[in-house]
Amino acid sequence: MDVKSVKLVYFSPTGTSKKIAEAVARGTGAPYEHVDLTRPESRTREFNVFGQELAVISMPVWAGRVPQEAVTRFRRLKADDTPAVLTVVYGNRAYEDALIELSDLALEAGFKPVAGGAFIGEHSYSTSEKPTAHGRPDSSDLEEAEGFGGKVKEKLAGIGGPRDIPPLELPGNRPYRDGNWDPGEPMDPTTEEELCIKCGRCAEACPTAAITVEDVVSTEEEDCIWCNACVKSCPTGARVMRPYMKKLTEWLHTNHSGWKESETYL
Repeated sequence: MDVKSVKLVYFSPTGTSKKIAEAVARGTGAPYEHVDLTRPESRTREFNVFGQELAVISMPVWAGRVPQEAVTRFRRLKADDTPAVLTVVYGNRAYEDALIELSDLALEAGFKPVAGGAFIGEHSYSTSEKPTAHGRPDSSDLEEAEGFGGKVKEKLAGIGGPRDIPPLELPGNRPYRDGNWDPGEPMDPTTEEELCIKCGRCAEACPTAAITVEDVVSTEEEDCIWCNACVKSCPTGARVMRPYMKKLTEWLHTNHSGWKESETYL
């Protein structure tokens, strides 16, 4: 099989999953286009059926699973035995069942997984004071992802067609770990109005359209998925984490700041 074109499929509120998908695609040497599941409109958007291009599917890991919001949006996709590279991006703690869950979702939609990888991205709760995987994926991570894309291309060159792709063995457990988690207190970020310039970048970054910018900035708590994209995108530091999220930032920095390598499966 020749890789003539690539479609990137990703849910990436803070941009790390997108970066990995792009790097893998660059490694194949083929032209690529984006299927971005991050924006709120992807909840209702109609997507074309995937054909014989290569799909590079990249998702973040939240608590060892694919985020439920991403799962819901991904299930709008349909494929016709489309070969797929599966990547998950996690914030230096663990990816647990996320990669095997993504494989199951891909098979359910009609994709044929040909390779998988788990890469490191800066944790969405990381701060300059309490960093966790700060700046990752860095240049070495992206170079490795490109090399992975090249290996996928080589593997496909030795396969006659999608139906000849052998089953892909990936780590993880079925049933998956319980993804339901209730912190017991609000987690949606808030706004320090005296610092806010009403630029609207927080609302633009929010994947669920939970933020409204008017005379004050308001957040629909039930729509917030705790991705922290609004905090990361605020140019003045007006968008801030709640106390419980700050506790998680401290815990992650204390327990999961060591260097971790990516893992790939072909």
